Amino acid sequence: MEPFASSPRQLARVVLWMTGALLSFSAMAVSVRVLAGTLDVIEILAVRAGLGLLVMAALTAIRPDLRATIFTRHLALHLFRNIVHLGAQYLWATSLLLLPLATVFALEFTAPAWTLVLALPLLGERLTASRIGAVVLGLIGVLVILRPGLTTFQPAALVVLGAALGFATTLVLTKKLTRTDSTFAIIFWMNLIQFPLALGGSDPLFLGKLVLVQIPAVAAVGVSGLASHYCLTNAFRAGDAAVVVPLDFMRIPLIAVIGWWLYREPLDIFVFLGAGLIIGGILWNLQSEARRTVGLQSEARRTVGKPMKAGSPLPGQPAEH
Repeated sequence: MEPFASSPRQLARVVLWMTGALLSFSAMAVSVRVLAGTLDVIEILAVRAGLGLLVMAALTAIRPDLRATIFTRHLALHLFRNIVHLGAQYLWATSLLLLPLATVFALEFTAPAWTLVLALPLLGERLTASRIGAVVLGLIGVLVILRPGLTTFQPAALVVLGAALGFATTLVLTKKLTRTDSTFAIIFWMNLIQFPLALGGSDPLFLGKLVLVQIPAVAAVGVSGLASHYCLTNAFRAGDAAVVVPLDFMRIPLIAVIGWWLYREPLDIFVFLGAGLIIGGILWNLQSEARRTVGLQSEARRTVGKPMKAGSPLPGQPAEH
């Protein structure tokens, strides 16, 4: 199959957008740790959703074309999606305070495997050999990282797995919503719903606890939440999933280096071995799905004389933060 990002210019665009996404994910993790000494986790999430809502509201006010897309007939589904998403974010942010950053990011990549499992009952998608293989390798990778039964086992890692399951549920619900709602509408309702929910669990005067030196971390939490979605979406527009997804896996060694540099966290070989198994399963499924899509397109050309439209995005998209 000929790769989508066939020219150096296209490849450079993918790399640049993915660099922005990787930096955004890393900035979010570090900012959570900076603010956690002053704010509760739910208050940090309120800051993120509040700043995101301000940006989305401003865009809605100045862009009539975007404003026209925010109306939805699936408000209940948006509400359910964002309750689950907020819970997953809470678990993920909490795990950043309990575990090394590299361990959190590696275990988080089980979300695509959980997505494949959930897509069967929720979306009616069938399980293939590669999808089953991705789930099995993902589970083996988790066992390698956690090493259950040994003194190195960290029960807090189960918090990350809970977050990954929540993110997988969110991804499946997002895929369902994209059939009728725009990307802008999904992100708009995400911030609009999650802000009052997070605010309800916060101290009404929590902003007064912040000190001046934490303002950059506050800005980073708000900006990185939107920037990660924006950069990742543009990366998928600039190149196909077979190029984008492997680049996204670079956030594991990147955050490992950041954790070692800022917090003197050890570079655990078992984290990288387990992550390699998880990533291997995702890439195997990604390649298999790509071959299957090409086969379906070839069959369509033979039967109707024109290429069929591409289906839904290939499984392997990382968790939504």
